[in-house]
Amino acid sequence: MPISQPRRGLLIILSSPSGAGKSTLARRIMAWDPTLRFSVSATTRAPREGEVDGREYHFRSRAAFEAMVAAGEMLEHAEVFGNFYGSPRGPVEAAMHEGRDTLFDVDWQGGQQIKASVLGKDAVSVFILPPSMAELEHRLRSRAQDSDAVIRDRMAKSLAEISHWPEYDYVLVNDDIDRAEAQLKTILAAERLRRDRQPGLTEFVRGLSAEFAGS
Repeated sequence: MPISQPRRGLLIILSSPSGAGKSTLARRIMAWDPTLRFSVSATTRAPREGEVDGREYHFRSRAAFEAMVAAGEMLEHAEVFGNFYGSPRGPVEAAMHEGRDTLFDVDWQGGQQIKASVLGKDAVSVFILPPSMAELEHRLRSRAQDSDAVIRDRMAKSLAEISHWPEYDYVLVNDDIDRAEAQLKTILAAERLRRDRQPGLTEFVRGLSAEFAGS
């Protein structure tokens, strides 16, 4: 008698200071499991050239965004440089009911809000640490995208981000991207098999007992 009911989908939260490898790991894990969906954020900023509504972001007016927040339709949100950004709840719930997991690339504040939301019991949070602050700075500089002042600011913010590591379910040190990817896959595999994430398990065990009683 197979377990026919699908498990509930997970909310997978990835956080890290800039340069620690969060985005790379997110891309790799999405390529590894095509059933994963990436949470596309909503924003009040205007679309940039080449951006498509629903692909890069869900572009919303400020009034529409605030109405979604007031109605409880955002799992997390924040204001950044005068624009709102947030994670819509509806697509995540739909994926959960289909047994599909949703990946969130958010900072510690967004992670806390998701954990505290009505869907928080199905959230699994992972924080990515760099192997050292020197290596983190090297990674930021190797991008050749930011000035010294911007890099100093990012490094200062990194310390603030790292201070929140105890709030996460899992912490990975990304000293080797392949090893960190393997560890993240292990976490997902284990979380998907948790007893409380398998709604058909109780009925399955009852069937085993009935089978034994009738033998």
